[in-house]
Amino acid sequence: MPKVSAKRQITLPVSQCEALGIEPGDDVESFVAHGQLTIVKKQKGAARGVLRHVQGNPSMTDEESLASSLL
Repeated sequence: MPKVSAKRQITLPVSQCEALGIEPGDDVESFVAHGQLTIVKKQKGAARGVLRHVQGNPSMTDEESLASSLL
């Protein structure tokens, strides 16, 4: 059973890493949902195309764009 170190680090069991394809040096993300901690291996390019439908307005300055998002 893994324990949390003084630096709040957790060592994952080898069997779990192998099952998920997690290798030393891989990036993972953790989040809490419904009182449970979930760790997910980040996949390179997984978000590619997510904002493809968003259209920019080239006539708007960065400042105007930022101000409009705060409304």
